[in-house]
Amino acid sequence: MQYLISKTYFTKTTEAAPLAVFRILFGLMMFISIVRFWAHGWIDKLYVQPRFFFSYYGFEWIPQLGSYTYILFIICGITALCISLGYQYRIAITLFFLSFTYIELLDKTTYLNHYYFISILSFLLIFLPAHHYFSLDAKRGTTIRATRIPNWSIDSIKVLLGIVYFYAGLAKLNSDWLLKAMPLKIWLPSKYDTPLIGTLLGQEWVHYAFSYTGALYDLLIPFFLYYKRTRGVAFIIVVIFHILTRVLFPIGMFPYIMIISTLIFFDAGIHHKILKILSKLLGIDKSQFDKPSRTFAKQEGVHVFLKRSKFVLLASFFAFQLLFPFRYLLYPGELFWTEEGYRFSWRVMLIEKAGYATFKIVNPKDKTRFYINNDDFLTSFQQKQMATQPDFILQYAHYLRDHYIKEGMVAPEVYVESYVTLNGRLSAQFIDPKINLSTIKESFEHKTWIIPFTDEIKGL
Repeated sequence: MQYLISKTYFTKTTEAAPLAVFRILFGLMMFISIVRFWAHGWIDKLYVQPRFFFSYYGFEWIPQLGSYTYILFIICGITALCISLGYQYRIAITLFFLSFTYIELLDKTTYLNHYYFISILSFLLIFLPAHHYFSLDAKRGTTIRATRIPNWSIDSIKVLLGIVYFYAGLAKLNSDWLLKAMPLKIWLPSKYDTPLIGTLLGQEWVHYAFSYTGALYDLLIPFFLYYKRTRGVAFIIVVIFHILTRVLFPIGMFPYIMIISTLIFFDAGIHHKILKILSKLLGIDKSQFDKPSRTFAKQEGVHVFLKRSKFVLLASFFAFQLLFPFRYLLYPGELFWTEEGYRFSWRVMLIEKAGYATFKIVNPKDKTRFYINNDDFLTSFQQKQMATQPDFILQYAHYLRDHYIKEGMVAPEVYVESYVTLNGRLSAQFIDPKINLSTIKESFEHKTWIIPFTDEIKGL
């Protein structure tokens, strides 16, 4: 019975226009993002100038490219345009995923939730028939042209967006966010010069209003977008919410990416109107793509889809997305303090951490010691990230150990004096100062050398 239900679902088709619009706007947003990143000089600042980079555990083998990093951004930009145009789509989206993800793996200092979102979304798009309608590929090759595609290809994007929103909402169900309005109580007053609403942002009731509204928005918006009766109002709320967050916080292109992504929830009629507008602007004859053609499902055969590894891969992909954010449950201690399992879990703008870390090098031979000036090795941005994240501190300690070994010191010991403040609390000691970090190996195990959090944050 379950097989028949699954087979019935995977034989259903829908119009291809929504996925075509998604492909066009996604590629365009990515191209603009790459150009913007380049124009601000961030490639040089973040990927060329630093003398040391913080790698992700398990990806230390990825080589740094120095000035050649610009080539990766060129590949990203060109393939983003190709994605938008639907030109050599499979090659373009695969190269975009690989080059974009490579860039993100170069230095975890630059980690952002929306960069991770782009990586996994572009991976998903590799397996979707986004170029079978209103694309250069469809124009050149009538054999792939299709006005209808499988339902799952559009639903998969909706599911991914739903996971991102809903999990971000679940993460906000904690005592700091709901009972203390933290960290918004810290951030919002600093935006006093915001036009129209600046004078309100210092008032406590506004901080709580933003906190509860943000949690409810993330938890409910996927469902309101899914149901046709509430979809129009929900989209207006999406636009208002993301424009407001863009005004208040420096989060780049992410709000616009999320706005255009939610268009996938609308019926095909809306997308055909969008494509008609694009056709007029670009002088394209849209009717050539609307000529009678076989559906994608009939062209490739649903039985082929079910038998091939694509189904298993996509099922594994979504299983991972559902389970991986909860890996923090495997670790003791307060997540916001230790950050073990914090990344890649859609915990968006939940913590405000600040601190400092002073490193001491001890020569075991004669017990001489000296302190490190972090400016000699790290950029100011790297120092800020390093001071509050244990895996950064450990990796930097290993770098210092290796550096002084090269300088001729035998088995140097590395200690750190570190203090961190979390969501407005008093600064507290973060890492055990008696632990020689040079002997600690990085792993997925709990970091026992983190001094336990002295307060309690209740929630998911």
